[in-house]
Amino acid sequence: MAGGPTEARGPHGGRVIMARGPVARVVRRCPPELARTLAHEKGEPVTADAALEQVADGVLVAIHPFCATTTTVVLGDAGGCLVVDPAVTAAEIDALAAELARRGLRVVAGFSTHPHWDHLLWRDALGDAPRYATAVAARTAGERLAENRRKAGEALAGVDGGPLGGVTALVGEVLAWAGPRVEVVEHGAHAPGHAALVLPDARVLIAGDMLSDIEVPLPDHRAADPLGDYDRALDRFAALADAVAVVVPGHGSAGDRDELDRRIAADRRYLEHVRAGRVVHDLRLVDGPDWLRREHEELVALVGGAG
Repeated sequence: MAGGPTEARGPHGGRVIMARGPVARVVRRCPPELARTLAHEKGEPVTADAALEQVADGVLVAIHPFCATTTTVVLGDAGGCLVVDPAVTAAEIDALAAELARRGLRVVAGFSTHPHWDHLLWRDALGDAPRYATAVAARTAGERLAENRRKAGEALAGVDGGPLGGVTALVGEVLAWAGPRVEVVEHGAHAPGHAALVLPDARVLIAGDMLSDIEVPLPDHRAADPLGDYDRALDRFAALADAVAVVVPGHGSAGDRDELDRRIAADRRYLEHVRAGRVVHDLRLVDGPDWLRREHEELVALVGGAG
């Protein structure tokens, strides 16, 4: 990694290594004084390329260094495109906009899968296209604007927190835009008004912060029934599986249908062990960062299990 790695907090408070490459590499322990030692604070900007890779016909995905956050681009009519969860730093989003322009694409719509700061980002470079979220997510984004801006500032330097509240409530369960059909699957797992997007023509499931190969389930601790909400969301994904060839998580790598089945099974097993108070043996925790294990410990305490 040219210039060496840099460090930052995870999206929920832990620390990650910011690799100068397409995928984040996590670190388990880091001295607090190094938590926000970022390359661009030293005059060494983090590489802000926009390496879009095609995962299905008309669907492109970029994986960013911070927590392996994904941005998904869906090609529409007449050179238009839909951008889902653009991330993460201002420089990266500007680079994404430049890459889209280089490809002759213009952003005609945006979508935020849920109201956490790292999925509500935007920049003027992407234009003034309407940005959508479910009605619950849009309302929550407005209510938690100050909280999201604080978390963004604590997590990572170089984030533009200005647009975090600028999403419009979606009406209906199909996104109205000039492009292929996009179906919105709303559920209560992970965050209020969380949505997955189904592209039936391309057979793609854009899962938001679920179905990750690097993160265990992260239920919404503020919800009345966090595990039940997550169970029901996984049931909905399982019901959709026959129509899905590619799954794209909000953090991690895209996978095929077999990988979708594996991730659903792994997430169900994790939740079952947490609910039963059994010790969880999940490589995503073993290999994961401190913040992920803290989230797990907090969930275990909330549920009353042993972990």
